[in-house]
Amino acid sequence: MDNRIAGIGVSAGSVCAPWLRFSTPEPTSASDPITGSPEAELIRIREALDAVAEELLSRAETVEGVSAEILTTSAAMARDAGIVKAAKANLESGLPTAHAVAVAFDAFCEKLTALGGYMAERATDLRDLGQRAVAVLRGEPMPGIPAPGHPYILVARDLAPADTATLGNSDVVGLLTAEGGPTSHTAILAKSLGIPAVVNCSGTDLLAEGKLLILDGTTGTVTIDPSAEMRERAVLEASFVAEQSASAHGPGRTRDGFAVRLSANIGTLEDAARAGAADCEGVGLFRTEFSYLGRHDAPSVEEQAQTYASVLGHFAGQKVVVRTLDSGSDKPLPFLDLGVEENPALGVRGLRVGTVYPDTLISQLDALAAAGNATGADLWVMAPMVATADEAKDFAELARSRGIGKVGAMIEIPAAALRAKDILEHLDFVSIGTNDLSQYTCAVDRMAGGLAQLLDPWQPAVLDLIAMVGQAGADAGKPVGVCGESASDPLLAPVLVGLGVTSLSMSVPALGAVRAQLASLDLAVCKDMAAAARGARNPLEGRAAVARIRESA
Repeated sequence: MDNRIAGIGVSAGSVCAPWLRFSTPEPTSASDPITGSPEAELIRIREALDAVAEELLSRAETVEGVSAEILTTSAAMARDAGIVKAAKANLESGLPTAHAVAVAFDAFCEKLTALGGYMAERATDLRDLGQRAVAVLRGEPMPGIPAPGHPYILVARDLAPADTATLGNSDVVGLLTAEGGPTSHTAILAKSLGIPAVVNCSGTDLLAEGKLLILDGTTGTVTIDPSAEMRERAVLEASFVAEQSASAHGPGRTRDGFAVRLSANIGTLEDAARAGAADCEGVGLFRTEFSYLGRHDAPSVEEQAQTYASVLGHFAGQKVVVRTLDSGSDKPLPFLDLGVEENPALGVRGLRVGTVYPDTLISQLDALAAAGNATGADLWVMAPMVATADEAKDFAELARSRGIGKVGAMIEIPAAALRAKDILEHLDFVSIGTNDLSQYTCAVDRMAGGLAQLLDPWQPAVLDLIAMVGQAGADAGKPVGVCGESASDPLLAPVLVGLGVTSLSMSVPALGAVRAQLASLDLAVCKDMAAAARGARNPLEGRAAVARIRESA
């Protein structure tokens, strides 16, 4: 009899393989032996932290894009002077060396966790750095992804971005974590690498050593010790999906010819190069802030124009949708000091930053217009965190006055979805960010792993809001896109189309599966799927109802 556990599927695909657990060092203790004077041990601590930083920088040289950026940022965190200062105080209070370091990192982690949002996710990074430093001090190998020499499913409590960033060069063919949510770095990076992943699975302690697993990153189910028949069926289904994805080419469309633009999400020059070489219809989301994370000085108009031109140059004649700086909350930019807010996710972020730094928005629009003119790309520009029709009107007037031809807005706030008709009066298009729309609809911080089920884009209330936006777009004759992570779910993609969405933007590895899924279904079936998902009481029932329709289509 097979045993099944369930979590949240965050990266589509199915895989059957043995599993290995991500190991962490044994905890330190105040009763560990003291090996030297505080002065001598402080030197060892500095050397250990330097070793951690150098190892991360070395790994950064083997990867590209967001992965390299994450590793480089983690290396800088390892050399933070505050950690050394705290560890020194712990040594002087009589704590053993490794424990002094662990306590220092734990204290910083607690502070970050209390802040919530983006800062809370940084606590995972810090905890990982502390474990690495402790390993060096003990003369043990640093924690890392196992390399057994054969394909396997990696099981962990959670993964620091520094580890997730190197999954692409490992034996890992599937990922299962006990914590995390659909918008975590782990989920987003796994999806960008095309690795099936399930997060927020509370049943990982039920796994039996040496047993195979079938992990389904689409449905979020994991089968423990499957029968031979189940293993064979899983392999055949995975092969069939892979063949379909590989054989599907060209513009996105349903089986009966309804056009659905399929484009890529990008954030870096490396992302742009990969998307430019991929079989996609341009870019549906260029996250411009990714080019400036960590910057303490504001980029000039000329520097921005050069950066944007380098990106747009990969898409001459193709549509590129650019999001203006979405700073604040989970993506702070040091050169835009927004102060400390009680709840930054509900504060000054996205378009609202323009009320504090209006020149920054104007400079970006000028740079984008210059880059668009220089490259011949079909430039569309949208603002994040638009809440009202007046905000949409003001942004549209400003953008057009700076030379932007096509102007739109992100629909991420329920207020914007509810009044999409009014907002579209002033715009050429809208694009739905389902990550934030889920967060604000269900009142759950995107980094609150314990409440990740509420962040599911299959929540019927979220789908109701998407349907309202889709109808408003149809009435106005203007395109409605989805650029949130939900667009890359092959099962949800036809639901979104049935709700009135006309374009989907996702990570490059997800394009094939979504294209193949849409090509196998008529628009009427997509609408039936949408009705079934909205009619369900919860995401689980919705997925099951849609899966039944797909199987019978």
